[in-house]
Amino acid sequence: MGDKTVIITTLNAAWTAPNSIFDIFLESFRIGNNTKSLLKNLLVVAFDQIAYSRCLEIHTHCYALITKNVDFSGEKRYMSGDYLKMMWRRTDFLRIVLQMGYSFIFTDADILWFRQPFAHFYSHVDFQIACDYYLHNSSDPNNAPNGGFKFVKSNNQTIQFYKFWNKSRRTYPGKNEQDVLNIIKYSPFIKKIGLKMRFLNTAYFGGFCEPSKYLNYVCTMHANCCIGLDNKIHDLRMAINDWKNYMALPNDERKSYKYTWTLPRICG
Repeated sequence: MGDKTVIITTLNAAWTAPNSIFDIFLESFRIGNNTKSLLKNLLVVAFDQIAYSRCLEIHTHCYALITKNVDFSGEKRYMSGDYLKMMWRRTDFLRIVLQMGYSFIFTDADILWFRQPFAHFYSHVDFQIACDYYLHNSSDPNNAPNGGFKFVKSNNQTIQFYKFWNKSRRTYPGKNEQDVLNIIKYSPFIKKIGLKMRFLNTAYFGGFCEPSKYLNYVCTMHANCCIGLDNKIHDLRMAINDWKNYMALPNDERKSYKYTWTLPRICG
């Protein structure tokens, strides 16, 4: 990885419990194709003390981002009040990271890492983000971005953009950061500041909404289009098992056979 580029994920206590999302997330790095070495670049940001303590038990780089008078430890249902607070707290934290001069790959912890993603990032782009659904044109703003995976370079354009993104929370109250991004991606402000934005192909950066079709190409697999912690865990375990079966094949068979995911799943 380049200088001053980090991988960041965020977690609360519900996701760090033993045999929960965090364990599956770390396992994917260990069994992925040349991904284990990336763990040394992974910063885990904990939203509560329980998550922070659990992180310290099993990972090297942990940071406590604890908000006074707010309990982020339990499972937060999608679009609940606490969920929105947690997502916007995360977005503001990432702004601070950029202002400190660090570029980052942000990844939700319900994303499995099976291959290094760098070959599929666009050069000379400031902000690139995965999609729930991809329209086969990386420049098309009508793509449906998912804030759970993005590569953002630290520069003047991205810092201004993150400030604008956070400020837009007040313009569109009651919406999460992803919904707001879906609105502001059309804003003339992006052109004004010269931000170069691209959308990542689901063939490499897939999810349960639109899975990467073949394991020969997949870099990451996201438990999007999936509500409920238990449902996510169940289907992520299925994906982990698919990957293990794929990697157990002889090398020439892996290359020639278009191995895909097991169905049916609970999600998607």
